[in-house]
Amino acid sequence: MQKNNNQKVVTRFAPSPTGFMHIGSIRTALFAYLFARKNNGTFILRIEDTDKEREVPGSIDHIQNSLKWLDLNWDFGPDKPGPFGSCIQSERLPTYVEYAKKLIDKGLAYPDPYTQDELALFRKKADEEKRPFLFRDHRPDKFEEWDGKKPLRFKVPEIKRYKWTDAVRGELEAGEEALDDFILIKGDGYPTYNFAHIIDDLNMNVTHVMRGEEFISSTPRFLSLYDALEIPYPVFVSLPTILRDDKTKKLGKRDGAKDIFEYRDEGFLPEAMINFLALIGWNPGTEQEIFSREELVKAFSIDQIQKSGGVFNEEKLAWMNKEHMKLLPESLVRESVLERLKHSTTITGNALLNNEKFMKKITPIIMDHISKWSDINTMTEAGELTYFFNTPQYDTALLLWNGKLTLKETKKHLEWLKNTLNETKPESFSDAENLKTLIFDYATQNGKGNVLWPLRVALSGMEKSPDPFTLLYVLGKQESLLRIDNALKK
Repeated sequence: MQKNNNQKVVTRFAPSPTGFMHIGSIRTALFAYLFARKNNGTFILRIEDTDKEREVPGSIDHIQNSLKWLDLNWDFGPDKPGPFGSCIQSERLPTYVEYAKKLIDKGLAYPDPYTQDELALFRKKADEEKRPFLFRDHRPDKFEEWDGKKPLRFKVPEIKRYKWTDAVRGELEAGEEALDDFILIKGDGYPTYNFAHIIDDLNMNVTHVMRGEEFISSTPRFLSLYDALEIPYPVFVSLPTILRDDKTKKLGKRDGAKDIFEYRDEGFLPEAMINFLALIGWNPGTEQEIFSREELVKAFSIDQIQKSGGVFNEEKLAWMNKEHMKLLPESLVRESVLERLKHSTTITGNALLNNEKFMKKITPIIMDHISKWSDINTMTEAGELTYFFNTPQYDTALLLWNGKLTLKETKKHLEWLKNTLNETKPESFSDAENLKTLIFDYATQNGKGNVLWPLRVALSGMEKSPDPFTLLYVLGKQESLLRIDNALKK
């Protein structure tokens, strides 16, 4: 039986605190968040920490900080208990015992009577006979009283073929082989995922369960427990796999999948990451690719979640990030650029960093060449920006266009440039196009490469740099003339 569609929408993101916030997990959280917000519903962050062997210290904080960076704010979570109590499973143990006893009273749960060695022998025999191991084949005839020290197993009430509806996959079904007497509560007193998540979803009034499609094969087990407890089914929403770039398999750690904070540290914007992940496995039905958070909430629909896997393409992420960077306020952009430049070993401490007029000039040039903030670090480490801040050093031979023009001929053009720029009013340096107009006719008459190449080298000392007119504009009259003079002295 399915839950009433008129209920208030409640979704949850329920990660295990194992230390790594995978992109796929973040995408699950995002879809659950978007659907809840779209429907004025409730979004819950629940920590499923019942596997203590795998738990990594500090992971609960890491999970919360990851979602906070992306501004995926929860209504109830580890820091905000709900009317149902704590959102941390290890703090809800009495609840699972309560429901376990309900199953015991119905004759649908029993203590596991076997040792690990006995179970290993059962599995070995099944392997030898080339059949799947099913615990229900070894179910005892009589059940002991559960003392809380042995694992408690679910007694599947009916071995049958299950059919159910998935909001993404449509009508699904699985045979009897999918059902077994699985463990409800382990010998250490902690519930298994198979049991705990169903009880929590019931108590937290979760209406829509969003999770990866890898859980489809386990769904018949869940359904048998729902039925045993006479619990209405939530809406199942199986999310498509996130594939690596070559589309051959699921993106994993070995394929370069990173913790979400690695993207933050590389300088990706949270807005871009949200936008990018939303479009992996969800299609808005339009050509629009750049979305604000508000637009995503408004447009999101379960009906448009795709069945097939979506590709994680970092080039697409970088493009999208650049588009979102263009939407940032100018003041914030300058602050961010300045912060990165201040930490460059080649630029740190340079007086020009405190020159607001200079920073206003250089910031758009830098922004044209980056798609994430860490690209600034890459550029400075490669010396691609150093010449803006420090007088360049270079070999005389670099001044010669194609190695054909003599030094004497090159200096003749530099002398003309020096004299022309010296006579130019300072205000002409306020625009690169003005400077281009001033020089371009002479360069055309005497060979653009013969004139503009040595000018660019004199200003930057590099084979590759912005065009010389932009360099003149950024450096200003005094510094430009000083650098041309240095070239003439070679």
